[in-house]
Amino acid sequence: MPIEVLMPALSPTMEEGTLSKWHVKEGDTVSSGDVIAEIETDKATMEVEAVDEGTVGKLLVEEGSEGVKVNAVIALLLEEGEGKDALEGYEPEGAPTPPQPSPQGEGDKTPTQNPPPSGEGQGGGQSKPAPAAKSEDSGSRIKASPLAKRMAEQAGIDLSSVKGSGPNGRIVKRDIEGFDADTAKPAAAERPAAKDAPQTAPVDADDPLAKAGIARDRYEIEKADNITKVSAKRLTESFRDVPHFPLSVDIRLDALLAFRKQINDKAPDGVKVSVNDILIKASGVALKQVPEANSSWIEDGRIARHKHADVSVAVAIEGGLITPIIRYADAKGLVQISKEMKDLASRARERKLKPEEFQGGTFSLSNLGMMGIKSFASILNPPQGMILSVGAGEERPVITEGALAKATVMTVTLTCDHRVVDGATGARWIAAFKGFVEDPMTLLM
Repeated sequence: MPIEVLMPALSPTMEEGTLSKWHVKEGDTVSSGDVIAEIETDKATMEVEAVDEGTVGKLLVEEGSEGVKVNAVIALLLEEGEGKDALEGYEPEGAPTPPQPSPQGEGDKTPTQNPPPSGEGQGGGQSKPAPAAKSEDSGSRIKASPLAKRMAEQAGIDLSSVKGSGPNGRIVKRDIEGFDADTAKPAAAERPAAKDAPQTAPVDADDPLAKAGIARDRYEIEKADNITKVSAKRLTESFRDVPHFPLSVDIRLDALLAFRKQINDKAPDGVKVSVNDILIKASGVALKQVPEANSSWIEDGRIARHKHADVSVAVAIEGGLITPIIRYADAKGLVQISKEMKDLASRARERKLKPEEFQGGTFSLSNLGMMGIKSFASILNPPQGMILSVGAGEERPVITEGALAKATVMTVTLTCDHRVVDGATGARWIAAFKGFVEDPMTLLM
């Protein structure tokens, strides 16, 4: 019986992904732990490892296919002793329909996942759809990898008493190794309901730009990647549904710049603490000093008060933004923050971050000062209750002790979710943050 390889859920919010690359081809032999594919999620490109051993019998999804649903069957492995004839007539559950050519021409190569209805041909040849999904045969067949079967036979273990942890409840090596006959209860492998094959809406022939009077030959259409599409959806919901308000303040940077120079003069070789690193630390300490501001709104009417200051930092990558997290930012030293931020930013641009490295922050910081932006207000990153926007530091005239003077000043804007952070709480937080930045030695106390 062929072994089904499923589209994995690589993050808690993932519903579909792009199969960007296969590392195997039909006929290759794979073992548990071998990298077989690269999957592009809404935030990163991640490697997928095999959980069973066998020979690649058939790849059901082509490289570059988008909108592949979680739990869809993407490939079939042949067990030991099986040949290609084992695939004849086999109809995997949740098998995706092969992509169809896009009708939009070279400008937009989004694959269409289902063939058009009769009479709506797209021109050219069409791929033959995969067989329709069929129902599980009442769970009578015990699904186990060949290695697990051999181990169970050698150990005298009844496979019907083993709970499988592999795809679709398949029994794999680790289940046999961890089997305890005294506590085990017979359990048939349960197969989760396969999700529908990816659906792609038909292309609307009406061009909205043409309706606006822009000739079609004056622009090109390009496909948005997963990051852009998910960001657009989440930010639209945030801006529309979250009652937010901004608080802005000017902060003098002269003391911080002198403090940074002292640190870098004594820092280990290869370490250079940035202004942004110090702002991350100041944000974390301010969250601990004003804990009411470190909160999230839960839609059923409750408020989550976070115990730790986990600061998400916006990093620009090709196609959008990602927010790697400095966890326990209040408790970490500046050198450690600098090293972590450099590593996270580098891997973020390569789309090599793990989900836990960019999901779960309690507060966000976005700095466009290095691009010369004087001030701006960011859109909240739900479920976080606040995001700080940092503008450029620049020399400005200031009044000091009744006299005109010159100072390096930056403008920061705090966007707050009014459901959890009201104006007074936001003002207390931003005052604490300003105090740490203007007197950075207090960060060490």
